[in-house]
Amino acid sequence: MGTEISEPLIIDKETIDGGGIESEHVPEWKDQITIRGLVVSALLGTLFCIITHKLNLTVGIIPSLNVGAGLLGFFFVKSWTGFLTKLGFQVTPFTKQENTVIQTCVVACYGLAFSGGFGSYMIAMDEKTYQLIGADYPGNRAEDIKNPGLGWMTGFLFVVSFLGLFSLTPLRKVMILDYKLTYPSGTATAMLINSFHTHSGAELAGKQVKCLGKYLSISFVWSCFKWFFSGIGDSCGFDNFPSFGLTLFKNTFYFDFSPTYVGCGLICPHIVNCSVLLGAIISWGFLWPFISAHAGDWYPTGLESNNFKGLYGYKVFIAIALILGDGLYNLIKIIYITAKEMCNKSTQESKLPIVNEVIDNESSKGPAEQRKRENIFLKDRIPTWFAASGYVALAAISTATIPIIFPPLKWYMVLVSYIIAPALAFCNSYGTGLTDWNLSSTYGKIGLFIIASLVGSDGGVMAGLAACGVMMSIVSTAADLMQDFKTGYLTLSSAKSMFVSQLLGTAMGCVIAPLTFWMFWTAFDVGSPDGPYKAPYAVIFREMAILGIEGFSELPKHCLALCAGFFVAALIVNLLRDVTPKKISQFIPIPMAMAVPFYIGAYFAVDMFVGTVILYIWERINQKDAEDYAGAVASGLICGDGIWTIPSAILSIIRINPPICMYFGPSLSS
Repeated sequence: MGTEISEPLIIDKETIDGGGIESEHVPEWKDQITIRGLVVSALLGTLFCIITHKLNLTVGIIPSLNVGAGLLGFFFVKSWTGFLTKLGFQVTPFTKQENTVIQTCVVACYGLAFSGGFGSYMIAMDEKTYQLIGADYPGNRAEDIKNPGLGWMTGFLFVVSFLGLFSLTPLRKVMILDYKLTYPSGTATAMLINSFHTHSGAELAGKQVKCLGKYLSISFVWSCFKWFFSGIGDSCGFDNFPSFGLTLFKNTFYFDFSPTYVGCGLICPHIVNCSVLLGAIISWGFLWPFISAHAGDWYPTGLESNNFKGLYGYKVFIAIALILGDGLYNLIKIIYITAKEMCNKSTQESKLPIVNEVIDNESSKGPAEQRKRENIFLKDRIPTWFAASGYVALAAISTATIPIIFPPLKWYMVLVSYIIAPALAFCNSYGTGLTDWNLSSTYGKIGLFIIASLVGSDGGVMAGLAACGVMMSIVSTAADLMQDFKTGYLTLSSAKSMFVSQLLGTAMGCVIAPLTFWMFWTAFDVGSPDGPYKAPYAVIFREMAILGIEGFSELPKHCLALCAGFFVAALIVNLLRDVTPKKISQFIPIPMAMAVPFYIGAYFAVDMFVGTVILYIWERINQKDAEDYAGAVASGLICGDGIWTIPSAILSIIRINPPICMYFGPSLSS
């Protein structure tokens, strides 16, 4: 599973309402969902699915693409309506409610590329991951193999992805109006959309779109140029440019000229980028060279690079220890915060790490404004009986279907999962509303360990991985839906249109996400440890399932002690981040971000750090410009590189190889 990072959106407070809303005309919920909006949603959903797959299969860090989705949705519909108007046609005005529906559809669609397990639990079942771990590795059985297939992947997504939408719908009034949960990302998205539909905001949005288009073009052309020098194999081209010399290159420290990772560095907070680089320095700069120096003592020499009895085992298990330590700490913390706040029935005075700039102080709005928001939000009710019966019906279908797709996962295990899932979905959604942290992957890992250990060696790996997918899908989509309800509340969008657009976006994602993944799977060597699409979390998730069955008996020498040390270190570092003053805690690294390069390498950390340095300098030179355009520049860089993936995949499928191999090596002595 990738690590999703949300970028801060800092928008002028005056833009959130877009003028006096008391007299603003609000279209009926059916009019908020349009054919043109759905077409744009499908196009953007396809693009962002490709980008998400690429990031998931390479480094596993997924920045929030909401800025790009909002800007491009606004641009496409505005361009279309402007074009038709010039031709003399009468067109329906583009409203912020329609803009919100498009945003919701796109995020629901590409969200399945992230939570659908294409870079984690689903691909962990394939034969290549099985072979990477080793046929003789205890607990790694050939029977626990299920290679990707369009049919079963699409079917699995259809039977698990909709339940989360029905699980918490009856609680939308409680979560949004009664508890007044902040949902920072949902509120920030509403601020963005509201700003587009004011005069000054539309002017800025136009400039941002031009900026995005400019850097999208530059990124696309640069990616195309790089392809010509990438040759055959994995050692050619700019992706293997020894920027800091050959010695550091061997330890994966080099700049690989990737627009995607530089764009991620521009979007992700500085502390995330610095944490990733620090993790790379600790692992590839010190820890792995130190362990390698003990080859022959700690582990046998002459092993293959992907043998778990050698250095590879340390890389994977220490990364797992950091991820689990960080996830467990934050899970306990969110549950504690949730329980405390629910007892107090107030979030107004909580000292939580939320986005304080978010404008959600209802007392600052006029009574008429607040009443209108609440009336629109409650007007188009989604009946409780409909939500409950929908959940029961979908759970019944899923309980009957999943054991057919994954025989080791018995029907009663699926049923128990669906009985307890709404409670977990509520905890996750409440925690997301308070802190903006969606811990769906942590809930998924807990389900993985429990089911794998219960089933045991006879099918436990397959059952654990499938259960991980079931749990993640429910808690993730439930939290996303509440974010969308918050966005709809602040943009005067109907709750019913939000729910329907989530359904439509999820349906799109169930088709588009597998199809776009299949493009990668067919065109590239996905899962190869030496290739660009390593799918790093596939090995990690399969090892977690094996760990749930076999325990720690097969770890290399001192590996368990190192894992325990890093697990405890993750807990301590997180605790320090929470108990120290903000002026100190803002410089304490994030263990989850540090864990990613432990297994993958340092090269993408260098790229992301370049992005954060560019942003830092930009902010010092012109803070306003950086706030207005950094998201557009980053989205352009990521989208351009993502679009190039399509022609690159087509060229690979029809066996057209790059004509030049640019290779770097030591000079030969005369």
